[in-house]
Amino acid sequence: MLLLTAFIWGSAFVAQKTGMEYIGPFTFNGIRSFIGALVLLPVIIFMVKRARAASADQTSSQADPAVAQANAPDPNALSDSRSKKNLLIGGICCGVAMFSASSLQQMGMVYTSSGKAGFITALYIIIVPLLGMLIGKKVRKILWLCVGLAIVGLYLLTMSGSLSINRGDLLITACAFVFAVHILIIDYFSPRTNSVALSAVQLFVTGVLSVPCIAIFEDIDWSAVLDCWLPILYAGVMSCGIAYTLQIVAQKYTDPTVASLLLSLESVFAVITGMVILGEMMSGREFAGCIIMFCAIILAQLPEKKRDL
Repeated sequence: MLLLTAFIWGSAFVAQKTGMEYIGPFTFNGIRSFIGALVLLPVIIFMVKRARAASADQTSSQADPAVAQANAPDPNALSDSRSKKNLLIGGICCGVAMFSASSLQQMGMVYTSSGKAGFITALYIIIVPLLGMLIGKKVRKILWLCVGLAIVGLYLLTMSGSLSINRGDLLITACAFVFAVHILIIDYFSPRTNSVALSAVQLFVTGVLSVPCIAIFEDIDWSAVLDCWLPILYAGVMSCGIAYTLQIVAQKYTDPTVASLLLSLESVFAVITGMVILGEMMSGREFAGCIIMFCAIILAQLPEKKRDL
Protein backbone atom coordinates (compact mmCIF):
# COMPACT_ATOMS: atom_id res chain seq x y z
CA MET A 1 0.00 0.00 0.00
CA LEU A 2 2.80 2.43 0.88
CA LEU A 3 4.62 1.61 -2.35
CA LEU A 4 1.44 2.34 -4.30
CA THR A 5 1.02 5.56 -2.28
CA ALA A 6 4.54 6.66 -3.20
CA PHE A 7 3.84 5.89 -6.86
CA ILE A 8 0.61 7.92 -6.87
CA TRP A 9 2.27 10.86 -5.11
CA GLY A 10 5.23 10.72 -7.47
CA SER A 11 3.03 10.68 -10.56
CA ALA A 12 0.94 13.50 -9.06
CA PHE A 13 3.97 15.82 -9.33
CA VAL A 14 3.25 15.95 -13.05
CA ALA A 15 -0.34 16.98 -12.33
CA GLN A 16 0.80 19.57 -9.78
CA LYS A 17 3.38 20.99 -12.15
CA THR A 18 0.76 21.30 -14.89
CA GLY A 19 -1.92 22.69 -12.57
CA MET A 20 0.40 25.39 -11.18
CA GLU A 21 0.63 26.88 -14.67
CA TYR A 22 -3.02 27.94 -14.32
CA ILE A 23 -3.75 28.56 -10.62
CA GLY A 24 -1.96 29.33 -7.35
CA PRO A 25 -0.72 26.70 -4.88
CA PHE A 26 -3.29 27.40 -2.16
CA THR A 27 -6.13 27.24 -4.69
CA PHE A 28 -4.79 23.98 -6.11
CA ASN A 29 -4.24 22.37 -2.69
CA GLY A 30 -7.59 23.57 -1.36
CA ILE A 31 -9.67 22.34 -4.28
CA ARG A 32 -7.93 18.98 -4.52
CA SER A 33 -8.35 18.44 -0.76
CA PHE A 34 -12.10 19.06 -0.96
CA ILE A 35 -12.32 16.72 -3.98
CA GLY A 36 -10.45 14.02 -2.06
CA ALA A 37 -12.82 14.33 0.91
CA LEU A 38 -15.90 14.18 -1.35
CA VAL A 39 -14.59 11.07 -3.10
CA LEU A 40 -14.39 9.28 0.25
CA LEU A 41 -17.94 10.16 1.33
CA PRO A 42 -19.68 7.31 -0.59
CA VAL A 43 -17.21 4.86 0.92
CA ILE A 44 -17.93 6.15 4.43
CA ILE A 45 -21.71 5.97 3.85
CA PHE A 46 -21.35 2.35 2.70
CA MET A 47 -19.24 1.51 5.76
CA VAL A 48 -21.79 3.11 8.11
CA LYS A 49 -24.62 1.08 6.54
CA ARG A 50 -22.59 -2.11 6.82
CA ALA A 51 -21.77 -1.35 10.48
CA ARG A 52 -25.47 -0.81 11.26
CA ALA A 53 -26.34 -4.11 9.58
CA ALA A 54 -23.64 -5.88 11.59
CA SER A 55 -24.97 -4.28 14.78
CA ALA A 56 -28.48 -5.53 13.98
CA ASP A 57 -27.13 -9.04 13.38
CA GLN A 58 -25.29 -8.89 16.69
CA THR A 59 -28.45 -7.87 18.56
CA SER A 60 -30.43 -10.75 17.04
CA SER A 61 -27.72 -13.29 17.92
CA GLN A 62 -27.21 -12.43 21.61
CA ALA A 63 -28.54 -15.86 22.58
CA ASP A 64 -25.53 -17.55 21.00
CA PRO A 65 -22.32 -16.47 22.82
CA ALA A 66 -20.06 -17.74 20.03
CA VAL A 67 -21.89 -15.77 17.37
CA ALA A 68 -22.06 -12.69 19.60
CA GLN A 69 -18.29 -12.83 20.16
CA ALA A 70 -17.66 -13.17 16.42
CA ASN A 71 -19.83 -10.12 15.79
CA ALA A 72 -18.29 -8.08 18.63
CA PRO A 73 -18.01 -4.33 17.93
CA ASP A 74 -14.94 -3.29 15.97
CA PRO A 75 -12.85 -0.80 18.00
CA ASN A 76 -12.30 1.10 14.75
CA ALA A 77 -15.99 1.18 13.80
CA LEU A 78 -17.54 4.54 13.03
CA SER A 79 -20.32 3.95 15.56
CA ASP A 80 -17.96 3.54 18.52
CA SER A 81 -17.88 6.66 20.75
CA ARG A 82 -14.17 6.37 21.54
CA SER A 83 -13.41 5.93 17.85
CA LYS A 84 -15.44 9.05 17.05
CA LYS A 85 -13.41 11.07 19.55
CA ASN A 86 -10.14 9.77 18.11
CA LEU A 87 -11.47 10.47 14.62
CA LEU A 88 -12.18 14.12 15.42
CA ILE A 89 -8.93 14.78 17.28
CA GLY A 90 -6.80 12.76 14.87
CA GLY A 91 -8.42 14.25 11.78
CA ILE A 92 -7.85 17.81 13.00
CA CYS A 93 -4.24 17.08 13.99
CA CYS A 94 -3.51 15.35 10.67
CA GLY A 95 -5.23 18.11 8.69
CA VAL A 96 -3.33 20.90 10.44
CA ALA A 97 -0.03 19.05 9.93
CA MET A 98 -0.79 18.36 6.26
CA PHE A 99 -1.79 21.95 5.55
CA SER A 100 1.22 23.36 7.44
CA ALA A 101 3.71 21.10 5.67
CA SER A 102 2.25 21.77 2.21
CA SER A 103 2.20 25.54 2.81
CA LEU A 104 5.79 25.61 4.10
CA GLN A 105 6.87 23.60 1.07
CA GLN A 106 5.13 25.94 -1.38
CA MET A 107 6.59 29.05 0.29
CA GLY A 108 10.05 27.52 0.43
CA MET A 109 10.05 26.62 -3.26
CA VAL A 110 9.79 30.34 -4.07
CA TYR A 111 13.35 30.81 -2.78
CA THR A 112 15.05 27.51 -3.65
CA SER A 113 15.28 25.01 -6.49
CA SER A 114 12.77 22.19 -6.85
CA GLY A 115 15.54 19.56 -6.67
CA LYS A 116 16.89 20.98 -3.43
CA ALA A 117 13.36 21.27 -2.04
CA GLY A 118 12.67 17.63 -2.88
CA PHE A 119 15.87 16.49 -1.15
CA ILE A 120 15.31 18.53 2.01
CA THR A 121 11.62 17.54 2.22
CA ALA A 122 12.52 13.84 2.06
CA LEU A 123 14.79 14.26 5.07
CA TYR A 124 11.72 13.32 7.12
CA ILE A 125 13.08 9.78 6.71
CA ILE A 126 15.69 10.58 9.36
CA ILE A 127 13.50 12.93 11.42
CA VAL A 128 10.82 10.23 11.90
CA PRO A 129 13.07 7.72 13.76
CA LEU A 130 14.66 10.52 15.81
CA LEU A 131 11.26 11.83 16.94
CA GLY A 132 10.09 8.25 17.43
CA MET A 133 12.94 7.58 19.84
CA LEU A 134 11.92 10.65 21.87
CA ILE A 135 8.46 9.13 22.41
CA GLY A 136 9.78 5.68 23.24
CA LYS A 137 9.74 3.88 19.89
CA LYS A 138 12.58 1.45 19.16
CA VAL A 139 14.41 1.58 15.83
CA ARG A 140 16.20 -1.48 14.45
CA LYS A 141 19.91 -0.87 13.81
CA ILE A 142 19.60 -1.95 10.18
CA LEU A 143 17.10 0.86 9.59
CA TRP A 144 19.75 3.49 10.34
CA LEU A 145 21.85 2.04 7.51
CA CYS A 146 18.78 2.14 5.27
CA VAL A 147 18.15 5.77 6.20
CA GLY A 148 21.76 6.66 5.38
CA LEU A 149 21.57 4.91 2.00
CA ALA A 150 18.26 6.59 1.21
CA ILE A 151 19.73 10.04 1.96
CA VAL A 152 22.67 9.34 -0.37
CA GLY A 153 20.26 8.17 -3.06
CA LEU A 154 18.06 11.23 -2.61
CA TYR A 155 21.07 13.51 -2.88
CA LEU A 156 22.15 11.95 -6.17
CA LEU A 157 18.58 11.97 -7.44
CA THR A 158 17.59 15.54 -6.63
CA MET A 159 20.63 17.72 -5.87
CA SER A 160 22.60 19.42 -8.63
CA GLY A 161 23.26 22.90 -7.24
CA SER A 162 25.20 24.24 -4.28
CA LEU A 163 24.80 23.24 -0.66
CA SER A 164 24.37 26.83 0.55
CA ILE A 165 21.46 27.46 2.90
CA ASN A 166 18.95 30.22 2.21
CA ARG A 167 15.54 31.28 3.51
CA GLY A 168 13.75 28.77 1.32
CA ASP A 169 15.89 25.90 2.62
CA LEU A 170 14.92 26.74 6.20
CA LEU A 171 11.23 26.75 5.25
CA ILE A 172 11.59 23.38 3.50
CA THR A 173 13.42 21.99 6.55
CA ALA A 174 10.47 23.05 8.70
CA CYS A 175 8.22 21.34 6.13
CA ALA A 176 10.19 18.07 6.48
CA PHE A 177 9.84 18.26 10.26
CA VAL A 178 6.05 18.74 10.01
CA PHE A 179 5.74 15.86 7.52
CA ALA A 180 7.59 13.67 10.03
CA VAL A 181 5.15 14.75 12.74
CA HIS A 182 2.28 13.94 10.34
CA ILE A 183 3.58 10.39 9.88
CA LEU A 184 3.83 9.89 13.66
CA ILE A 185 0.34 11.33 14.22
CA ILE A 186 -1.04 8.80 11.73
CA ASP A 187 0.98 6.05 13.43
CA TYR A 188 -0.81 6.89 16.70
CA PHE A 189 -4.37 7.44 15.48
CA SER A 190 -4.69 4.94 12.60
CA PRO A 191 -5.13 1.88 14.87
CA ARG A 192 -7.62 3.78 17.02
CA THR A 193 -10.23 4.87 14.49
CA ASN A 194 -11.59 4.23 11.02
CA SER A 195 -8.89 4.89 8.42
CA VAL A 196 -11.14 6.08 5.60
CA ALA A 197 -13.00 8.51 7.85
CA LEU A 198 -9.71 9.79 9.30
CA SER A 199 -8.43 10.48 5.80
CA ALA A 200 -11.64 12.31 4.86
CA VAL A 201 -11.55 14.51 7.97
CA GLN A 202 -7.89 15.46 7.48
CA LEU A 203 -8.55 16.38 3.84
CA PHE A 204 -11.60 18.46 4.79
CA VAL A 205 -9.58 20.29 7.47
CA THR A 206 -6.79 20.95 4.95
CA GLY A 207 -9.30 22.37 2.48
CA VAL A 208 -10.94 24.59 5.10
CA LEU A 209 -7.55 25.97 6.23
CA SER A 210 -6.68 26.73 2.60
CA VAL A 211 -9.71 29.02 2.12
CA PRO A 212 -8.45 32.06 4.09
CA CYS A 213 -5.02 31.73 2.46
CA ILE A 214 -6.67 31.77 -0.96
CA ALA A 215 -8.63 34.89 0.00
CA ILE A 216 -5.51 36.67 1.29
CA PHE A 217 -2.79 35.63 -1.13
CA GLU A 218 -4.57 34.59 -4.34
CA ASP A 219 -7.47 35.46 -6.61
CA ILE A 220 -9.59 32.57 -7.89
CA ASP A 221 -10.05 32.60 -11.65
CA TRP A 222 -12.72 29.93 -12.23
CA SER A 223 -12.01 29.85 -15.95
CA ALA A 224 -8.39 28.96 -15.13
CA VAL A 225 -9.62 26.30 -12.70
CA LEU A 226 -11.76 24.77 -15.44
CA ASP A 227 -8.81 24.89 -17.84
CA CYS A 228 -6.80 22.62 -15.53
CA TRP A 229 -9.67 20.38 -14.43
CA LEU A 230 -7.83 17.17 -15.32
CA PRO A 231 -4.70 17.79 -13.15
CA ILE A 232 -6.89 18.94 -10.25
CA LEU A 233 -9.17 15.91 -10.60
CA TYR A 234 -6.22 13.52 -10.72
CA ALA A 235 -4.54 15.12 -7.71
CA GLY A 236 -7.85 15.21 -5.80
CA VAL A 237 -9.02 11.67 -6.51
CA MET A 238 -5.72 9.80 -6.72
CA SER A 239 -3.23 11.76 -4.60
CA CYS A 240 -5.65 12.86 -1.86
CA GLY A 241 -8.64 10.53 -1.91
CA ILE A 242 -6.80 7.26 -2.59
CA ALA A 243 -3.11 7.73 -1.67
CA TYR A 244 -3.57 9.48 1.68
CA THR A 245 -6.15 6.86 2.65
CA LEU A 246 -3.79 4.04 1.68
CA GLN A 247 -1.09 5.66 3.83
CA ILE A 248 -3.33 5.69 6.89
CA VAL A 249 -4.52 2.10 6.37
CA ALA A 250 -0.97 0.83 5.77
CA GLN A 251 0.52 2.55 8.80
CA LYS A 252 -1.67 0.41 11.03
CA TYR A 253 0.66 -2.48 10.25
CA THR A 254 4.00 -0.78 9.52
CA ASP A 255 6.79 0.73 11.59
CA PRO A 256 6.80 4.52 11.03
CA THR A 257 10.50 4.54 10.05
CA VAL A 258 9.89 1.88 7.38
CA ALA A 259 6.80 3.82 6.28
CA SER A 260 8.86 7.00 5.83
CA LEU A 261 11.44 5.12 3.75
CA LEU A 262 8.78 3.67 1.46
CA LEU A 263 6.98 7.02 1.09
CA SER A 264 10.25 8.73 0.16
CA LEU A 265 10.20 6.70 -3.08
CA GLU A 266 7.75 9.30 -4.39
CA SER A 267 10.80 11.28 -5.57
CA VAL A 268 11.95 8.28 -7.62
CA PHE A 269 8.52 7.79 -9.16
CA ALA A 270 8.31 11.54 -9.82
CA VAL A 271 11.46 11.33 -11.95
CA ILE A 272 10.22 8.21 -13.76
CA THR A 273 6.76 9.62 -14.56
CA GLY A 274 8.39 12.89 -15.62
CA MET A 275 10.40 10.91 -18.17
CA VAL A 276 7.41 8.94 -19.42
CA ILE A 277 4.80 11.72 -19.56
CA LEU A 278 6.77 14.96 -19.91
CA GLY A 279 9.72 13.56 -21.87
CA GLU A 280 12.28 14.58 -19.23
CA MET A 281 15.65 12.83 -19.25
CA MET A 282 17.34 11.01 -16.36
CA SER A 283 21.11 11.41 -15.96
CA GLY A 284 23.45 8.64 -14.85
CA ARG A 285 23.70 10.36 -11.45
CA GLU A 286 19.92 10.32 -11.02
CA PHE A 287 19.72 6.70 -12.15
CA ALA A 288 22.36 5.74 -9.53
CA GLY A 289 20.32 7.58 -6.89
CA CYS A 290 17.22 5.57 -7.81
CA ILE A 291 19.13 2.28 -7.54
CA ILE A 292 20.59 3.18 -4.13
CA MET A 293 17.18 4.19 -2.81
CA PHE A 294 15.57 0.97 -4.02
CA CYS A 295 18.36 -1.02 -2.32
CA ALA A 296 17.72 0.85 0.93
CA ILE A 297 14.00 0.08 0.76
CA ILE A 298 14.56 -3.62 0.02
CA LEU A 299 17.08 -3.86 2.88
CA ALA A 300 14.57 -2.26 5.26
CA GLN A 301 11.97 -4.91 4.34
CA LEU A 302 14.21 -7.90 5.17
CA PRO A 303 12.95 -9.74 8.28
CA GLU A 304 15.03 -9.43 11.43
CA LYS A 305 16.88 -12.58 12.44
CA LYS A 306 15.53 -13.93 15.71
CA ARG A 307 17.99 -15.03 18.35
CA ASP A 308 17.61 -18.43 19.93
CA LEU A 309 16.93 -18.25 23.69
